[in-house]
Amino acid sequence: MKPGGIHSGDNVDGFTIGELVYSRGMANLWSVTYPDYDIPLLMKIPMIGEGDDPAAIVGFEMEQMIMPRITGRYVPKFIANGNFMVMPYIVMEWVQGTSLFARLKELPLPASEVAEIGARIADALDDLHSQHVVHLDIKPSNIIMRDNGDAVLIDYGLSHHNQFPDLMQEQFHLPYGTAPYMAPEQLLGTRTDYRSDLFALGVLMYFFATGERPFGNPQRFKGMKRRLWRDPVPPRKLRPEIPEALQEIILRCLEVNPAWRYPTAAQLALDLRNLNSVKLTARAHKMKRDPWRDVIRRRFNPIPLETVKPSVVEAQRANAPIILVAIDLNEQSAALASALRQCVERTLFNVPDARIACLNVLKVNRIAMDSSLDEKGRNKHVLRLAELKAWAQGLETNGDAVTFHVLEAVSASEALLEYARKNRVNHIVMGARAESTMRSMLGSVSGAVAAHAPCSVTVVRSRNFEAEIVS
Repeated sequence: MKPGGIHSGDNVDGFTIGELVYSRGMANLWSVTYPDYDIPLLMKIPMIGEGDDPAAIVGFEMEQMIMPRITGRYVPKFIANGNFMVMPYIVMEWVQGTSLFARLKELPLPASEVAEIGARIADALDDLHSQHVVHLDIKPSNIIMRDNGDAVLIDYGLSHHNQFPDLMQEQFHLPYGTAPYMAPEQLLGTRTDYRSDLFALGVLMYFFATGERPFGNPQRFKGMKRRLWRDPVPPRKLRPEIPEALQEIILRCLEVNPAWRYPTAAQLALDLRNLNSVKLTARAHKMKRDPWRDVIRRRFNPIPLETVKPSVVEAQRANAPIILVAIDLNEQSAALASALRQCVERTLFNVPDARIACLNVLKVNRIAMDSSLDEKGRNKHVLRLAELKAWAQGLETNGDAVTFHVLEAVSASEALLEYARKNRVNHIVMGARAESTMRSMLGSVSGAVAAHAPCSVTVVRSRNFEAEIVS
């Protein structure tokens, strides 16, 4: 459909055409109104004509297939599709906010802001991946930040839905995407691995933190393939003020082998929101690129790419949950502490890719000022962290599966619930206090958490190691 085919004031299936908002490479975006909707709307019309890229047609078909099947706060609300044989279009919510593309002139951004933006995008990706979709074109122009801070992902023309035919894969042999952001496996034709989106997010965070793209902006396929064997300049080499933890996260996202990246977007978001808890490896301390002998070896002996097929995508996501373990260091008996440890050990044995967040709430007074030191002059927060780490000693993990967090709050249950919601926790494990007069009067923390948690809750009791799971 050429721009001259539609004019302001036209009526298309009851939608009144407004102004031309944006003319993209493969489509035009028009503002539209409809009597039944009081939210701003956009109509997307593909560019279909002599000489236009046939991928535009196929991509639009994919978008028409995918958009009606995705919902939630991180995607534009779908309104209607137009018949491809008559006039193809998609009507959707006109998301109000700021495109990340508009922020490029401000780069580089402070590391704390990069981490926050990255976490919000990871939230959106986790939600999208749970709906069986790999976006495959994550870049600043495809992300809009709502006024409430949510990242909205737009443009699904290159996306893959694990439950529907992949028309792009079937009809084209060359990979499609945006050159600086394409993952290695995507370049080689794999479109089913959601970790490709984590690679693209790593590129975006690198760009926003340093002002430079990690792999440049190559326009030829040969140049794009260099990322298979040539590592980027470490971010801290370009900007030494970047925290080591943020470099660790970014370089993990940019690993050539998808299996070396984060297993889920939710685990990535958790690290971005808790930089102090990130386990540092050689990535964090790296200040120069790999020597040429390593580059040449990888060039002629490529790193195997462990990608996943659609049939195992959901299984892998299920095997990498975030589990919050709430530990009461004040009143927990030795028997209950042992039972709680056994429950966590059993979880790690059955779900080795699980992320365990060991959490303790340091209660503070609502009105009176609290001292940060105990009666012996020791910092309470640091002491609690040390006690949490002592509690977890001996747990068999994959090296970075357990992190430790101390929250300061008036209400333990509210703090646990807020943490669970903010960090997209999949399961909460906590101990049940012994019966007491205070518990009878005020109610138990475990009861309050179980009643309002956004996920399943396991309440562990020390007697005969009982565990009650509450949905």
